[in-house]
Amino acid sequence: MDTENLIAHARARFDHATAKRTLREKYQGKLTFAYRGGMWRAGPELHSTIFTCGRIGEVVLLDLYENPVKIDTKELLGLSQERFNEQMNAWLIEYEELNKNR
Repeated sequence: MDTENLIAHARARFDHATAKRTLREKYQGKLTFAYRGGMWRAGPELHSTIFTCGRIGEVVLLDLYENPVKIDTKELLGLSQERFNEQMNAWLIEYEELNKNR
């Protein structure tokens, strides 16, 4: 390989890594949502925290900013799962498109 090909290959890999990082940041932001005055990030961590509560009607949990918020476990879990599934599917579509263009 000549130097020009090596440089082009390195740039393409760097651009791809940057695009992946940007895509991750974009969807991390979209996983965040408001509920009962608190900010929450949909994902496995929140889901397991809610499951640990034993699905008892209302409980107090700390939101992203460590503020105590009284939540309805069933309602918050439903919102979180819906948000998580929507955004992960959209992220996958964009990620696959990114890999095709690579």
